Amino acid sequence: MFFHFGMNTFTGSEWGTGSEDPSLFRPAKLNSSQWMDAARAAGASLAILVAKHHDGFCLWPSAYTAHSVRASPWRGGHGDVVREFAGAAHARGVDAGLYLSPWDRHDVRYGQEVAYNEYYEAQLHELLIGYGSVSEIWFDGAKGKNATNMTYHFQEWFQTVKQLQRSINIFSDAGPDVRWVGDEKGFAGTTCWSTVNRSMITIGEAGIEKYLNEGDPRGRDWVPPECDVSIRPGWFWHKNETVKPLSQLLEIYYNSVGRNCVLLLNAPPNATGVVEDADVERLREFGAAVATIFGTDLAAGSAARASSERGVGFAAGSVLDGRDDTYWAPTAEDGRRNGYWIELRRPSPARPFNVVRIQEHVALGQRVERHEVYVDGAAVANGTTVGHKRLHRLAQPVAGRTVRIWITARRGPPLLSAVGLHLDPFVAADTM
Repeated sequence: MFFHFGMNTFTGSEWGTGSEDPSLFRPAKLNSSQWMDAARAAGASLAILVAKHHDGFCLWPSAYTAHSVRASPWRGGHGDVVREFAGAAHARGVDAGLYLSPWDRHDVRYGQEVAYNEYYEAQLHELLIGYGSVSEIWFDGAKGKNATNMTYHFQEWFQTVKQLQRSINIFSDAGPDVRWVGDEKGFAGTTCWSTVNRSMITIGEAGIEKYLNEGDPRGRDWVPPECDVSIRPGWFWHKNETVKPLSQLLEIYYNSVGRNCVLLLNAPPNATGVVEDADVERLREFGAAVATIFGTDLAAGSAARASSERGVGFAAGSVLDGRDDTYWAPTAEDGRRNGYWIELRRPSPARPFNVVRIQEHVALGQRVERHEVYVDGAAVANGTTVGHKRLHRLAQPVAGRTVRIWITARRGPPLLSAVGLHLDPFVAADTM
């Protein structure tokens, strides 16, 4: 989850000017534990806080600028949103992440290459040394058309980040660990590779969105995509905006998680410092819906067989054992002769399902280029890439006994770790 909170929350803006008076920042009831409860209810395992947005106002008392919570009336000038956020996350068992905007519309050093890059790196040190474990840090290249020209030393920043937090994941257009998906709708491409060529990506450059959205089957760098989207129309809280309906959140889930991506869902706290009741309720509803759909695997109890099996330890039944470290592997010769397939024979009476889940063993790469799904011999779904997870919602529930997945094009023998069947009772058939 993402939490956009800061000066824009109090001014009604999305992109602040940098000239805002720190006295405007006065959340009377800030409760980051409530944020984490909302994140847990939604099923999130990681939460990212906007520690500084484009307006340059810092949610921690940085030693390198006066434009921070220290200059605000909140907590008598002794508050630290980042500390409260990180403490609440760690207490709730949620991994903490931070976003530090490179574009800074307040700091006078912005535009001075050496001075500003040193300032930014100093703030990275503050955030990555003083707040415990940070699991992900967000970088982007967003800035206005008329913004001051500025060269960011991304590679130096990345090196600093890894030195300070060795296990952290770095997000940017070009990774190196996680990449932007190319839109803010929460949708990955119908084809979505985890691989790209990082050398072809310039952070913040226009025209790379399709490449980021689909990935590159010939890419040399493993940089899985992350889909960022807000539960409201804006990234920051605005009084006149409302939350997206459950049906739209589920559509986002299928088109992000269900297309080989991580979903990063934003829920902006309001001006009092809490996530609105309506937003919390929708997050709970969303988390409960995902648990209802995927909490029961209707493939359980099935017998699995396949076009071939490589040998002991690579049986077709591995797709049903619920483990990430086991997988079905066919023989290479089988694919050259007959093509690859795996089939589930379901016990009787077979319960209806309308979601098919397919997962590759991505520890050994992403291989499936095209696939088709058949139920009792009739085609019900098809697609291109699979990756960590591919979810197919069918046109209507089916109760067939035999489910077969054909791998019709691939980069080497496919390695499938899971095949699941589920019933989604929340989405009407005409929206699938």
